[in-house]
Order: sequence, then structure tokens, then C-alpha cells
Amino acid sequence: MHRSVPANPLLVNAARQARVNCETRAALNTPPECPPDAVPLWRRVAVWPAAALIRLWWLTLRVDIPEEDLRVVTLQGEPTIFILWHNRLFMAAWMIRTYRGGHPLFSLISASSDGAWLTALFSSLGVRAVRGSSSRLGREAVNDLMEVLRLGFDVGITPDGPRGPMYELKPGALVVARRGRTRVVLIGADYESSWRLESWDGFHIPRPFSRVHLRYVEAGLDEARDRDEAARDLGRRLSEVNPDRAPAPVRRRA
Repeated sequence: MHRSVPANPLLVNAARQARVNCETRAALNTPPECPPDAVPLWRRVAVWPAAALIRLWWLTLRVDIPEEDLRVVTLQGEPTIFILWHNRLFMAAWMIRTYRGGHPLFSLISASSDGAWLTALFSSLGVRAVRGSSSRLGREAVNDLMEVLRLGFDVGITPDGPRGPMYELKPGALVVARRGRTRVVLIGADYESSWRLESWDGFHIPRPFSRVHLRYVEAGLDEARDRDEAARDLGRRLSEVNPDRAPAPVRRRA
């Protein structure tokens, strides 16, 4: 009779980190020590219906954007770091596809198993992934994001992800912005009518045929300012361009 032996957590974490690093290197088209396809085909197939539905959903929305903000988001010539709250992700891929002219963007996505599904979905919508977060593989993720910027690609960060607290900008986003020494743009999405999920961030899903007001605001960063104070100020400015017309639903206890 065989006895089950508990998995060594250090080995499990090492295996997860190796897999995530392989996915990132494959996405960056650098020689990986793993198969070149970062997202398994079966996972791409599984998320295809959701990706198709989201694309159709986008077509129903009426989008407004100020002319000055349009000039900010369409400016080419240098890589850009885009920062938005996690609950505004529904239209993130559409924003990049529409206004960045196909310029590659890499989004920081959690190294968790849930993040693997989000990676597959974003890949189907035209956004590549760097796996990691402020709570998992943070140092490796920052280094990978620096490599993305060095290659001239854009970077997208949700600074309150992957699990909150909602609207709290973690200092890791500021570290990337300061080390990157490149343009930082805050993304705002004001939904006139949306459903809000009972998730930790009260995720917004704009109602079909509703109006969405987009903002793209360039954020100048003071390198000499205290990091925590600068992060709070950046979070405040990000919230200013992301008003909530309805409060987040109260989460039910399991």
C-alpha cells in the first residue's frame, strides 16, 4: 500500500515560478527553457467564446474621449506605462487595440491559477502577459517589465490587483514607473450605466448600448518624493478620473 507524501511547499513554489518565468520569456520572444507556446491551446479554445462575446459587447458601447486625452494616448515614439484600477479591466484591451495602433502591450497578471485563465483571455483579445504581482514573484515581475520597456513595448498595471484592497495603489506600481523612466499615463473609465459584480473590487461591466467616458492623463512623477506618499497621491489622481456612479455591492459572506 502506497502512502501519500505531502508536497514540499518550497518545491511547489519553485515549480510555479519556473512555469511563470517560462511563460513570460516566451511572450517576450526570448529563447525560453520551455515550450514556446506560453498559453496552452486547450486554454485558448476554452476562453474563445468569452473573448468573442466581449468583442461583440464592445461594439455596442458609445465611447467619448476628450481631444487632449486622445493626443496623450495616441502619442508614439516611446514606451508607455498605463495604470488603471482592476475593476476597469473590461475595456482595457479595447482601449489598447483602438488607440495604440497595434503597439504591443504587456499586462502584469497574477501568477495564480486564476491569472492563467486571465492570461489566456487577454491573449485572445490581443494583450500579452507578464506573470506576477505585488504579492507573488514581485521582483521577477518588475525585472520582466523593465525588459518589456527596454524593448520599446507598452506596459499595463492594475495597482490594486490581484486581490485589493480596492482603490489602494500598491508601491510596486510606482517602483516600475520610477525605474522605467518613461511616460506614465493614468486610464479613467466613467461608465454612465454598469453592472457591478460582488467581487473584492466591485468589478464594472458596462451595460450594452450605454455610454463610456474615457480619460488618459499623463502623470509626471517626482523622483525625490517619499515613495508611500507619492503612491497615495498617484492613487488619488487615478480615482479622480474613475468616478463611481453607483456604490460597489456588499459582498455576501460564504
